[in-house]
Amino acid sequence: MIEARVKEFLARTRAPDLSTSRLSRLAGDASNRLYFRVEPDGAETRILALLPGPFDPGELPFLEVSKLFDAIPLRTPKIHEVAGDLGILLLEDLGDLLLQDAVERGSTEGRKNALYRESVLMLVRLQARGSELSREGRRFGPFRIAFDDEKFGSELAFFRRELNSEFRALASELASQPYALCHRDYHSRNLILCGDEIAVIDHQDARMGPRCYDLASLLNDSYVAHGASLVGEMKDLFSRQTGADVEAEYDVAALQRNLKALGTFGYQISARRNDVYRRYVPHTLALVRANLEANPRWDRLRSALAKHLPELR
Repeated sequence: MIEARVKEFLARTRAPDLSTSRLSRLAGDASNRLYFRVEPDGAETRILALLPGPFDPGELPFLEVSKLFDAIPLRTPKIHEVAGDLGILLLEDLGDLLLQDAVERGSTEGRKNALYRESVLMLVRLQARGSELSREGRRFGPFRIAFDDEKFGSELAFFRRELNSEFRALASELASQPYALCHRDYHSRNLILCGDEIAVIDHQDARMGPRCYDLASLLNDSYVAHGASLVGEMKDLFSRQTGADVEAEYDVAALQRNLKALGTFGYQISARRNDVYRRYVPHTLALVRANLEANPRWDRLRSALAKHLPELR
């Protein structure tokens, strides 16, 4: 079925140089999308994104959020072609150098700080320009949806039912914070170095949410460990640029994000037999433990979690 969809797309594409291209499958993420690099002879490579099935281009969040991020502007992959009946998008190839890879390959401290400073300033631009566009009446989809108690709670529902009351309290605290436009999954695997720019990918789930949510996702990243100095510097930069009360708002967002990540990793490992994420569990647990230790108001939550996660005792 997949091969037939790809073959049909390549046969009718408006770019004739792609019809005889070589295809190589790319490593996926935790989503149900598939990606292939299209390599035509003597022409630029592109990315073929296969969604689970056909879609209406007018209702696909990825296309809507791409328009919004272009208006901000934030760099995202250019969309070359859309084939809704086949469930396929043809996208610009931004390369393979994720922010995670750039950091893990031995970037100097100065280079790492510069990359994270730019990433934080991109968040500032996302929120400031997003607020302007919303006031101008630009009716982009993400302005009509938002995180709420139910959404935050559902993201934590991978854990046992006995934790529900503590999770509800955590979700309510997070949902009560000031909101701004959010990417929703802003971390080192969704930021890609493209020449002199940092581009954003996997942006289809953008919505209104707590203004420190994306910052916490970036700095409490399950995939990249940061020193206290960088985290403190970037939190201070974000606070000065946005006026957000980072000290009051950051930790609860970081805790929800990391607990959600542990649930996702556990599901991928146990239900989908995907061991790729196992290496990130110890670091994420360490982030959760440090957060809980720094916030005694969550002692009951820590006790409940520790019944299932001895690393948190």
